[in-house]
This record gives sequence, structure tokens and C-alpha cells, in this order.
Amino acid sequence: MTPPATPSGPAAPLGPAASPHSAVRVGVVVITRNRRERLLHTLDRLAALPERPPVTVVDNASTDHTAHAVRTRHPGVTLLTPGRNLGAAGRNVGAAALNTPYIAFADDDSWWEPGALAHAARLFDTHPRLALIAAATHVGPAGHPDPLNRLLATSPLGHAPDLPGPSVLGFLACAAVVRRDAFLAAGGFHPLLHFGGEETLLALDLAAAGWGLAHCPQVIARHDPDPGPRTGRTARLLRNELLTLWMRRPLPRALARTWALARACPADPDARSALAAALARLPAALARRRPLPPAVEHSLTTLETPPAPPPHPACPPAPHQGTTPRENTP
Repeated sequence: MTPPATPSGPAAPLGPAASPHSAVRVGVVVITRNRRERLLHTLDRLAALPERPPVTVVDNASTDHTAHAVRTRHPGVTLLTPGRNLGAAGRNVGAAALNTPYIAFADDDSWWEPGALAHAARLFDTHPRLALIAAATHVGPAGHPDPLNRLLATSPLGHAPDLPGPSVLGFLACAAVVRRDAFLAAGGFHPLLHFGGEETLLALDLAAAGWGLAHCPQVIARHDPDPGPRTGRTARLLRNELLTLWMRRPLPRALARTWALARACPADPDARSALAAALARLPAALARRRPLPPAVEHSLTTLETPPAPPPHPACPPAPHQGTTPRENTP
């Protein structure tokens, strides 16, 4: 398909240190819930960026006076309060409210390196099929590279000539920049998934529509996650993996994964929780089932097939023995 022309977007007022190019072309959407102090720290970082991006905060029904704190400390930020916890779909609300052609996402514990958004704007401007940039992520105060960076950089999907980096089918939401029109046309983050691995379905839907997704390591996001445990996260990831399979993948794969999860239930409470939650949502998932185009399904199969180990110098190559799905693939 031919991607729509890139909109230019209306001009926006600029601060004294603003970059005239990127300030009107890249906005930032931040979602938050009950992490007021971390959010304020993130907003401080975003306010200090040389690009001076417009920022929209979507407050997912916080009860810790987040909204008041944002209005007091950052009155220039657009604050949206839907009145309920929309989960990852809160990003859709924020993106719809901005009028910039490109949208960078941040969580209340992440922000962008100076210059990253300006570089992202240039990449979108010069690559019209590009819908999503999967940035490099630097973690913690020391800025250590996230292990995901290497997986994205070594994606077996190769490097399409009309994209600025390796093609990928996965990303970290708080380290992604999107073309707004493509993101909204694809439906954004699916509300059925709420939170937990919600990126996969969006990546598949963008690719199914003919858009390109690329890892661009020169675009850098910072992530400073809370070191404490994230209760229920494993179950949510398993649930959403299963729902995504039922919505987009071949039925034999969805059935096989459901059976595997069911077999794990007696010994694994996360599997029990995930399967129960997925089955409750399964009618809604089937109503939204839309199998992927063959080319996208083939790309996924490529990602899920582990690379063959190099042969031992004294031994011939072993015959192919089938495939095993990999976790955290690009």
C-alpha cells in the first residue's frame, strides 16, 4: 500500500530555546497512574529538552493528586483526565489530542535524550513508509543499554532500503516514536489488552497495513524503572500473548499455545490467572480477529525460528528439527 502523505501540521508557539523544526513536528504523550513524583521528574526532563515538544499527560484515574501537581508545576502541559484507567489505550487519547505529525511516547519513569526527537522527525520526514521508530533504551541513572537494544539491532528481518534501520516487529512503548496518522489509523494500542506486551499487536497491525517499523539506535530514550516487583505482570504478559495469537495468528498456533498454557496451570499460578483472564476476553478477541497477511506472518515465523548453531568443525551440519518460539524477539 502507499502510505498517506506526511502532514505538515500547524505552527505552534515556540519557547526561547525551541528548535523551529522539531518543536512543531514531534509531541510527547505520557501516561501515568499514582506515581506523582516520578511523573513530575519526567516532566522536568521533558521541559528541559532543546526541542521544547508539546506534552500531553493522560492520567489513568490517579488517586494521589497527580492532576493537581501537574497543573501547579507544569501549567503548559496538556492534562487529560478520562476518569478511569484506560491502560495503554490512554496513549491513543493523548495522540488524538495532539496535532503534531509525529508522537513520542513516555511513561512516568521515562523520557528522551536531548536531540532525540529532532533526529526522529528528520527520519520520518525522509522515509515516508516509516510508521514507528524503535529507539535505543538506556536504563537507570548510569544509562546502561537495555538488552532489547541488541535484539532489535540484530533483527533477522534485515534492513529494507526505504527504512532508516533494521526492520522489527516489536518495540518498547516508552521508547517509541510513531507517525500519528499511521498510529491512529491502525487503532493505536488495543483496549482489550490494557497493559502487558501491548506493543506486539500494534506492531503487527502497522506491518499488516504496509507500514515499516525500524530500530534507530541514534534515537535514544531513557528509562528509570522502579526496582520493586511488578505484581501480576507475568500473568498479564501471558494473557495478552494468548489474546494476540487469537486475534491475528493462524488458528493452529493459537490452539497450541492455549493447550500449552492449560497444561502449565496445575503447577503455575500465573498460567492459571492468565488463562482464566484470556478465556473471559476470548469472545471479544474473536470478534476482532483479523489474520495477518502472508508476508507479515512469514516475518513472524522468521523471528520465532531460532538460528541454527554453527556446525562443529569436525561434524557435518545437523538436520533441521523444527522451530521453537523465542521470547522478546524484535
